[in-house]
Amino acid sequence: MRVRRTTVVAVLLGVIALTASACSSSGSAGPTSQQPTSQQPTSQPTQQSPSTQAQASTGTGTSAGTGSAAADFSSVKIAAVFSGPTTDADYNQLGLLALQAAEKQGASTTYTESVAVPDAERAIREYVAAGYSVVWTHGSQFYDATAKVAKDNPKVHFIAEFDGHPDGQPDNVWIFDRQFHLGFYAIGVLASKLSKTGSVGYVGGLSLPFSYAEVHAMQQAISDTGASTKLKPVWTGDFNNPTKAQQISTQLINDGADVIVGSLNLGAVGTFKAAEGASGKQVWVTAKYTDKSSFDTAGGHYAGTVLYDFTKPLASVLTSIAGGKNTGYYPLGFATGVSIAMSTNVPKDVQDAVNETMSKVDDGTIKVALDTSKIGG
Repeated sequence: MRVRRTTVVAVLLGVIALTASACSSSGSAGPTSQQPTSQQPTSQPTQQSPSTQAQASTGTGTSAGTGSAAADFSSVKIAAVFSGPTTDADYNQLGLLALQAAEKQGASTTYTESVAVPDAERAIREYVAAGYSVVWTHGSQFYDATAKVAKDNPKVHFIAEFDGHPDGQPDNVWIFDRQFHLGFYAIGVLASKLSKTGSVGYVGGLSLPFSYAEVHAMQQAISDTGASTKLKPVWTGDFNNPTKAQQISTQLINDGADVIVGSLNLGAVGTFKAAEGASGKQVWVTAKYTDKSSFDTAGGHYAGTVLYDFTKPLASVLTSIAGGKNTGYYPLGFATGVSIAMSTNVPKDVQDAVNETMSKVDDGTIKVALDTSKIGG
Protein backbone atom coordinates (compact mmCIF):
# COMPACT_ATOMS: atom_id res chain seq x y z
CA MET A 1 0.00 0.00 0.00
CA ARG A 2 1.35 3.44 -0.88
CA VAL A 3 0.31 6.98 -0.28
CA ARG A 4 2.02 10.03 -1.63
CA ARG A 5 1.85 13.47 -0.11
CA THR A 6 3.06 16.26 -2.26
CA THR A 7 3.69 19.98 -2.07
CA VAL A 8 4.52 21.53 -5.41
CA VAL A 9 6.91 24.39 -4.80
CA ALA A 10 9.13 24.48 -7.85
CA VAL A 11 8.23 25.33 -11.42
CA LEU A 12 9.65 22.68 -13.74
CA LEU A 13 11.34 24.19 -16.74
CA GLY A 14 10.59 21.18 -18.90
CA VAL A 15 14.32 20.67 -19.30
CA ILE A 16 14.51 16.88 -19.51
CA ALA A 17 12.55 16.54 -16.29
CA LEU A 18 15.48 17.82 -14.28
CA THR A 19 14.33 19.93 -11.32
CA ALA A 20 15.53 19.27 -7.82
CA SER A 21 16.80 20.35 -4.54
CA ALA A 22 20.23 21.00 -3.19
CA CYS A 23 21.77 18.04 -1.53
CA SER A 24 25.03 16.33 -0.36
CA SER A 25 33.11 8.19 2.20
CA SER A 26 34.56 5.55 2.53
CA GLY A 27 33.49 2.48 0.66
CA SER A 28 32.25 -0.07 3.12
CA ALA A 29 30.33 -3.19 2.26
CA GLY A 30 27.48 -2.52 4.60
CA PRO A 31 26.14 -0.71 7.65
CA THR A 32 27.81 -0.64 11.03
CA SER A 33 26.66 0.78 14.32
CA GLN A 34 27.40 4.41 15.27
CA GLN A 35 25.80 7.77 16.42
CA PRO A 36 24.18 11.27 15.04
CA THR A 37 22.72 14.93 15.95
CA SER A 38 20.30 17.63 14.47
CA GLN A 39 19.29 20.08 11.60
CA GLN A 40 16.09 21.35 9.78
CA PRO A 41 13.91 20.85 6.47
CA THR A 42 10.27 21.44 4.75
CA SER A 43 6.93 19.87 3.42
CA GLN A 44 3.17 19.77 2.93
CA PRO A 45 0.81 16.85 1.93
CA THR A 46 -1.74 15.51 -0.65
CA GLN A 47 -2.36 11.81 -1.32
CA GLN A 48 -1.00 9.34 -3.92
CA SER A 49 1.69 6.70 -4.57
CA PRO A 50 5.37 6.13 -5.32
CA SER A 51 5.08 3.36 -7.89
CA THR A 52 3.60 5.54 -10.58
CA GLN A 53 6.33 8.18 -10.49
CA ALA A 54 9.94 7.32 -11.13
CA GLN A 55 10.54 4.37 -13.34
CA ALA A 56 14.04 3.81 -14.62
CA SER A 57 15.10 7.18 -15.98
CA THR A 58 18.17 7.41 -13.79
CA GLY A 59 21.40 5.51 -14.14
CA THR A 60 22.49 3.94 -10.90
CA GLY A 61 25.89 2.75 -9.83
CA THR A 62 27.25 -0.26 -8.08
CA SER A 63 26.13 -0.76 -4.53
CA ALA A 64 26.02 -3.55 -2.01
CA GLY A 65 24.22 -3.83 1.25
CA THR A 66 23.85 -6.65 3.68
CA GLY A 67 21.08 -9.13 2.98
CA SER A 68 18.43 -7.09 1.17
CA ALA A 69 17.35 -8.66 -2.12
CA ALA A 70 15.07 -11.36 -0.69
CA ALA A 71 13.97 -9.50 2.44
CA ASP A 72 10.27 -9.35 3.27
CA PHE A 73 9.26 -5.82 4.31
CA SER A 74 5.54 -6.53 4.69
CA SER A 75 5.71 -5.44 8.34
CA VAL A 76 7.36 -2.11 7.44
CA LYS A 77 5.47 1.18 7.16
CA ILE A 78 7.96 3.71 5.82
CA ALA A 79 7.42 7.39 5.02
CA ALA A 80 9.94 9.54 3.17
CA VAL A 81 10.48 13.29 3.07
CA PHE A 82 11.92 14.66 -0.17
CA SER A 83 13.23 18.18 -0.68
CA GLY A 84 12.13 18.53 -4.29
CA PRO A 85 9.84 16.96 -6.89
CA THR A 86 10.35 13.24 -7.44
CA THR A 87 10.16 13.82 -11.21
CA ASP A 88 13.47 15.68 -11.15
CA ALA A 89 15.50 12.87 -12.79
CA ASP A 90 18.00 13.74 -10.09
CA TYR A 91 18.49 13.37 -6.32
CA ASN A 92 14.84 13.12 -5.30
CA GLN A 93 14.01 10.57 -7.96
CA LEU A 94 16.86 8.42 -6.65
CA GLY A 95 15.09 8.45 -3.29
CA LEU A 96 11.78 7.52 -4.87
CA LEU A 97 13.35 4.61 -6.76
CA ALA A 98 14.66 3.25 -3.46
CA LEU A 99 11.23 3.66 -1.86
CA GLN A 100 9.58 1.88 -4.78
CA ALA A 101 12.02 -1.02 -4.43
CA ALA A 102 11.10 -1.37 -0.74
CA GLU A 103 7.44 -1.31 -1.73
CA LYS A 104 8.04 -4.19 -4.15
CA GLN A 105 9.42 -6.13 -1.20
CA GLY A 106 6.18 -5.63 0.69
CA ALA A 107 6.62 -2.33 2.52
CA SER A 108 3.75 0.11 2.93
CA THR A 109 5.12 3.41 1.67
CA THR A 110 4.27 7.09 1.46
CA TYR A 111 6.17 10.30 0.87
CA THR A 112 6.02 14.08 0.82
CA GLU A 113 7.90 15.95 -1.88
CA SER A 114 9.11 19.54 -2.26
CA VAL A 115 9.54 19.98 1.47
CA ALA A 116 11.43 23.05 2.63
CA VAL A 117 13.73 22.95 5.64
CA PRO A 118 11.45 25.05 7.90
CA ASP A 119 8.57 22.61 7.32
CA ALA A 120 10.48 19.37 7.81
CA GLU A 121 9.86 18.89 11.51
CA ARG A 122 6.12 19.23 11.04
CA ALA A 123 6.12 16.76 8.13
CA ILE A 124 8.11 14.21 10.14
CA ARG A 125 5.85 14.55 13.18
CA GLU A 126 2.77 14.04 11.00
CA TYR A 127 4.15 10.71 9.81
CA VAL A 128 4.94 9.64 13.36
CA ALA A 129 1.39 10.55 14.42
CA ALA A 130 0.05 8.55 11.46
CA GLY A 131 1.75 5.41 12.77
CA TYR A 132 4.66 4.98 10.38
CA SER A 133 7.33 2.71 11.86
CA VAL A 134 10.19 4.20 9.80
CA VAL A 135 10.68 7.80 8.61
CA TRP A 136 13.42 8.53 6.08
CA THR A 137 14.49 12.12 5.37
CA HIS A 138 16.31 12.30 2.04
CA GLY A 139 18.82 15.14 2.30
CA SER A 140 21.35 16.20 4.92
CA GLN A 141 19.55 19.53 5.36
CA PHE A 142 16.87 17.55 7.22
CA TYR A 143 19.18 16.02 9.81
CA ASP A 144 18.53 18.42 12.69
CA ALA A 145 14.76 18.13 12.38
CA THR A 146 15.00 14.34 12.13
CA ALA A 147 17.17 14.01 15.22
CA LYS A 148 14.89 16.32 17.19
CA VAL A 149 11.75 14.32 16.39
CA ALA A 150 13.61 11.03 16.93
CA LYS A 151 14.54 11.99 20.48
CA ASP A 152 10.87 12.63 21.21
CA ASN A 153 9.77 9.30 19.70
CA PRO A 154 12.15 6.53 20.81
CA LYS A 155 9.89 3.71 19.54
CA VAL A 156 9.93 4.97 15.95
CA HIS A 157 12.88 4.31 13.63
CA PHE A 158 14.45 7.11 11.58
CA ILE A 159 16.87 7.17 8.66
CA ALA A 160 18.70 10.45 8.17
CA GLU A 161 21.48 11.65 5.89
CA PHE A 162 24.63 13.35 7.06
CA ASP A 163 28.04 14.12 5.64
CA GLY A 164 30.28 12.41 8.18
CA HIS A 165 29.49 11.24 11.71
CA PRO A 166 27.08 13.52 13.59
CA ASP A 167 27.56 14.07 17.30
CA GLY A 168 24.83 12.91 19.65
CA GLN A 169 23.12 10.59 17.20
CA PRO A 170 19.87 9.36 18.78
CA ASP A 171 19.60 5.66 19.56
CA ASN A 172 16.78 5.19 17.03
CA VAL A 173 18.46 6.87 14.05
CA TRP A 174 20.40 5.29 11.19
CA ILE A 175 22.74 7.47 9.14
CA PHE A 176 23.40 7.39 5.41
CA ASP A 177 26.78 9.06 4.94
CA ARG A 178 26.86 10.01 1.26
CA GLN A 179 30.63 10.59 1.25
CA PHE A 180 30.50 12.80 -1.82
CA HIS A 181 34.25 13.39 -1.56
CA LEU A 182 35.00 9.80 -2.65
CA GLY A 183 33.22 10.15 -5.98
CA PHE A 184 34.83 13.52 -6.61
CA TYR A 185 38.30 12.11 -5.98
CA ALA A 186 37.71 9.82 -8.97
CA ILE A 187 36.20 12.71 -10.92
CA GLY A 188 39.38 14.66 -10.17
CA VAL A 189 41.38 11.93 -11.90
CA LEU A 190 38.97 11.92 -14.85
CA ALA A 191 38.96 15.70 -15.27
CA SER A 192 42.70 16.10 -14.89
CA LYS A 193 43.49 13.41 -17.43
CA LEU A 194 40.98 14.77 -19.94
CA SER A 195 42.22 18.35 -19.77
CA LYS A 196 44.52 19.51 -22.53
CA THR A 197 44.86 23.05 -21.21
CA GLY A 198 45.69 22.00 -17.66
CA SER A 199 42.73 24.00 -16.35
CA VAL A 200 39.57 22.49 -14.81
CA GLY A 201 36.56 24.38 -13.49
CA TYR A 202 34.29 23.20 -10.67
CA VAL A 203 30.77 24.67 -10.63
CA GLY A 204 28.81 24.18 -7.42
CA GLY A 205 25.53 25.56 -6.10
CA LEU A 206 25.76 26.63 -2.48
CA SER A 207 29.17 26.77 -0.83
CA LEU A 208 28.45 24.08 1.77
CA PRO A 209 30.85 21.78 3.68
CA PHE A 210 30.16 18.79 1.41
CA SER A 211 30.96 20.95 -1.61
CA TYR A 212 34.26 22.08 -0.08
CA ALA A 213 35.02 18.40 0.54
CA GLU A 214 34.41 17.62 -3.14
CA VAL A 215 36.89 20.30 -4.24
CA HIS A 216 39.52 19.25 -1.70
CA ALA A 217 39.16 15.63 -2.85
CA MET A 218 39.69 16.66 -6.47
CA GLN A 219 42.76 18.64 -5.46
CA GLN A 220 44.09 15.59 -3.60
CA ALA A 221 43.54 13.42 -6.70
CA ILE A 222 45.43 15.88 -8.88
CA SER A 223 48.28 15.96 -6.38
CA ASP A 224 48.33 12.18 -5.88
CA THR A 225 48.63 11.58 -9.62
CA GLY A 226 51.46 14.08 -9.97
CA ALA A 227 49.52 16.29 -12.37
CA SER A 228 49.98 20.05 -12.61
CA THR A 229 46.31 20.70 -13.42
CA LYS A 230 44.86 23.90 -11.97
CA LEU A 231 41.42 23.58 -10.41
CA LYS A 232 39.22 26.66 -10.13
CA PRO A 233 36.06 26.24 -7.99
CA VAL A 234 33.14 28.67 -8.30
CA TRP A 235 29.72 28.57 -6.62
CA THR A 236 26.61 29.96 -8.30
CA GLY A 237 24.61 30.30 -5.08
CA ASP A 238 21.85 28.08 -6.46
CA PHE A 239 21.86 24.37 -7.33
CA ASN A 240 18.88 24.80 -9.65
CA ASN A 241 19.65 27.85 -11.76
CA PRO A 242 20.82 26.86 -15.28
CA THR A 243 21.37 30.48 -16.32
CA LYS A 244 23.85 31.20 -13.54
CA ALA A 245 25.59 27.88 -14.15
CA GLN A 246 25.93 28.67 -17.84
CA GLN A 247 27.31 32.16 -17.16
CA ILE A 248 29.92 30.92 -14.69
CA SER A 249 30.87 27.91 -16.81
CA THR A 250 31.28 30.16 -19.85
CA GLN A 251 33.59 32.46 -17.88
CA LEU A 252 35.67 29.47 -16.72
CA ILE A 253 35.92 28.23 -20.31
CA ASN A 254 36.94 31.70 -21.52
CA ASP A 255 39.63 31.67 -18.82
CA GLY A 256 41.08 28.45 -20.21
CA ALA A 257 39.17 25.59 -18.60
CA ASP A 258 38.42 22.73 -20.97
CA VAL A 259 36.73 20.51 -18.38
CA ILE A 260 33.76 21.65 -16.28
CA VAL A 261 32.90 19.55 -13.25
CA GLY A 262 29.33 20.16 -12.12
CA SER A 263 27.97 19.59 -8.63
CA LEU A 264 24.44 20.78 -9.34
CA ASN A 265 20.83 19.70 -9.71
CA LEU A 266 18.79 21.52 -12.39
CA GLY A 267 21.73 23.87 -12.87
CA ALA A 268 23.57 21.05 -14.67
CA VAL A 269 21.75 22.05 -17.85
CA GLY A 270 23.67 25.33 -17.86
CA THR A 271 27.09 23.68 -17.71
CA PHE A 272 26.33 21.70 -20.86
CA LYS A 273 24.97 24.77 -22.65
CA ALA A 274 28.20 26.62 -21.87
CA ALA A 275 30.25 23.76 -23.33
CA GLU A 276 28.04 23.69 -26.42
CA GLY A 277 28.61 27.42 -26.89
CA ALA A 278 32.40 27.17 -26.67
CA SER A 279 34.11 27.66 -29.99
CA GLY A 280 37.46 26.41 -31.15
CA LYS A 281 38.10 23.76 -28.48
CA GLN A 282 36.74 20.56 -27.02
CA VAL A 283 35.11 21.12 -23.62
CA TRP A 284 34.19 18.17 -21.42
CA VAL A 285 31.48 18.28 -18.74
CA THR A 286 30.81 15.96 -15.80
CA ALA A 287 27.62 15.80 -13.72
CA LYS A 288 26.32 14.37 -10.45
CA TYR A 289 23.63 12.01 -9.15
CA THR A 290 22.14 10.61 -12.40
CA ASP A 291 23.18 9.97 -15.98
CA LYS A 292 22.92 13.26 -17.90
CA SER A 293 24.11 11.89 -21.25
CA SER A 294 20.60 12.25 -22.71
CA PHE A 295 20.60 16.05 -22.40
CA ASP A 296 20.04 17.70 -25.77
CA THR A 297 23.15 19.78 -25.17
CA ALA A 298 25.34 16.93 -23.86
CA GLY A 299 26.48 15.71 -27.26
CA GLY A 300 30.22 15.11 -27.43
CA HIS A 301 30.76 17.18 -24.27
CA TYR A 302 29.52 14.58 -21.81
CA ALA A 303 32.42 12.93 -19.99
CA GLY A 304 30.63 11.16 -17.14
CA THR A 305 28.61 11.29 -13.94
CA VAL A 306 29.12 10.47 -10.29
CA LEU A 307 26.15 8.13 -9.92
CA TYR A 308 24.33 7.41 -6.65
CA ASP A 309 22.00 4.53 -5.79
CA PHE A 310 20.00 4.43 -2.54
CA THR A 311 18.08 1.24 -3.33
CA LYS A 312 20.40 -1.29 -1.71
CA PRO A 313 21.44 1.01 1.14
CA LEU A 314 17.77 1.53 2.07
CA ALA A 315 16.97 -2.18 1.81
CA SER A 316 20.02 -3.04 3.89
CA VAL A 317 19.13 -0.61 6.67
CA LEU A 318 15.48 -1.74 6.71
CA THR A 319 16.75 -5.31 7.03
CA SER A 320 18.96 -4.27 9.94
CA ILE A 321 16.07 -2.49 11.65
CA ALA A 322 13.89 -5.57 11.21
CA GLY A 323 16.70 -7.57 12.81
CA GLY A 324 16.65 -5.39 15.92
CA LYS A 325 19.45 -2.92 15.13
CA ASN A 326 17.92 0.44 15.98
CA THR A 327 20.86 2.67 15.16
CA GLY A 328 23.83 2.54 12.82
CA TYR A 329 25.97 4.15 10.18
CA TYR A 330 25.88 3.26 6.47
CA PRO A 331 28.63 4.84 4.37
CA LEU A 332 28.05 5.09 0.63
CA GLY A 333 31.16 4.26 -1.33
CA PHE A 334 32.25 2.50 -4.50
CA ALA A 335 30.93 -0.81 -3.13
CA THR A 336 27.81 0.66 -1.55
CA GLY A 337 25.94 2.95 -3.90
CA VAL A 338 28.48 5.14 -5.74
CA SER A 339 30.02 4.69 -9.18
CA ILE A 340 31.42 6.72 -12.06
CA ALA A 341 29.69 6.29 -15.41
CA MET A 342 31.84 7.45 -18.32
CA SER A 343 31.01 8.26 -21.92
CA THR A 344 32.39 5.92 -24.56
CA ASN A 345 33.97 9.07 -26.02
CA VAL A 346 36.38 9.19 -23.08
CA PRO A 347 39.72 7.63 -24.15
CA LYS A 348 40.20 4.08 -22.88
CA ASP A 349 43.39 4.88 -20.98
CA VAL A 350 41.52 7.56 -19.05
CA GLN A 351 38.62 5.19 -18.33
CA ASP A 352 41.10 2.59 -17.11
CA ALA A 353 42.77 5.12 -14.80
CA VAL A 354 39.41 6.11 -13.28
CA ASN A 355 38.33 2.48 -12.81
CA GLU A 356 41.65 1.68 -11.16
CA THR A 357 41.21 4.69 -8.88
CA MET A 358 37.76 3.49 -7.78
CA SER A 359 39.15 0.03 -7.00
CA LYS A 360 42.02 1.46 -4.95
CA VAL A 361 39.72 3.77 -3.00
CA ASP A 362 37.38 0.86 -2.35
CA ASP A 363 40.09 -1.50 -1.09
CA GLY A 364 41.75 1.19 1.01
CA THR A 365 44.93 1.52 -1.03
CA ILE A 366 44.01 5.15 -1.60
CA LYS A 367 42.81 7.11 1.42
CA VAL A 368 40.71 10.12 0.50
CA ALA A 369 40.72 12.82 3.16
CA LEU A 370 37.41 14.29 4.26
CA ASP A 371 38.32 17.97 4.30
CA THR A 372 35.38 20.35 4.74
CA SER A 373 37.50 23.42 5.38
CA LYS A 374 36.25 26.58 3.69
CA ILE A 375 37.65 27.56 0.33
CA GLY A 376 38.18 31.22 -0.52
CA GLY A 377 37.03 34.24 1.49
